Amino acid sequence: MSPTGRFADYGRPRRVEGGLRARSARGAIGVSWWSRRFLEVLESFALGTRLTRGRAYARAGQVVRLDIAPGMVSASVQGSRPRPYQVHIALPPFPDPMWQRIEAQLAGQAFFSARLLAGDLPAELEELFAAAGAPLFPATVTELEQRCSCPDGAIPCKHLAATFYLLAEAFDADPFALLHWRGRSRQDLLDRLRALRSLNTEPDLTRPPATEPDPTRPPAAESGVGRPAAGAVPALADLPVAPLTETLDRFWLPPVPLPDRPPSLASRPDLLLRQLGAPAPAIGGPGLLERLRQAYRQLGE
Repeated sequence: MSPTGRFADYGRPRRVEGGLRARSARGAIGVSWWSRRFLEVLESFALGTRLTRGRAYARAGQVVRLDIAPGMVSASVQGSRPRPYQVHIALPPFPDPMWQRIEAQLAGQAFFSARLLAGDLPAELEELFAAAGAPLFPATVTELEQRCSCPDGAIPCKHLAATFYLLAEAFDADPFALLHWRGRSRQDLLDRLRALRSLNTEPDLTRPPATEPDPTRPPAAESGVGRPAAGAVPALADLPVAPLTETLDRFWLPPVPLPDRPPSLASRPDLLLRQLGAPAPAIGGPGLLERLRQAYRQLGE
């Protein structure tokens, strides 16, 4: 008899109290672009029904534990036996030199820094990682090392499949969990971005001050009166200096063209929850996070 046949003899899985239940009761699982993209990549590996048969396990709350660490996802999934099966899904994390290059690119673009510091992952992030030679998602199924202690010989078995679905929802709850799996925790990444952004924006305090006035500038500029802020210097550097009486007709006009629409940063009602991450299991865990998220969305409406 095949391992799969012996596995079928164990019957229905044991019911679990307080398991991690998928929030989606029907249809597709995953809300954010990164969780849906993760499941799309898995489904593109032509795993067939081996992946989808774990959806019922995920919705029934059979996953009792899910931990995400750099390079490794581990879970406990209750099946028909008294003891839960142990599941491990390994994906090589990016090495530190590669992360340093990615962080430098992220810090160099205000768009990415602002979105990440706001607790969000923009869709353009996938392209940036791919261009840096560090794709966020596995390109082939062989990049994933899948192990389960159950006697089912199929890969993935329903316990692995259920873990994949709950992992996608964990990415929904905390988008930084995906980056953590790839080797950088939320706190480490944001601290690094803040440090790099600070280096790029702070003035050079090591440069000695000028000892003699610049004859090409009027006295007001040398004394500091009316001197433009550091951020405005690049925009004003090439403008001619003229007496105020000769520029009254255009005094209130911008010195450089302004965009038709100022840039905006869209935020979701549950922005604070994304920044704080999932609460500890002792005070409610993912279930409390989802209830708070629904309340925030209702208040936002």
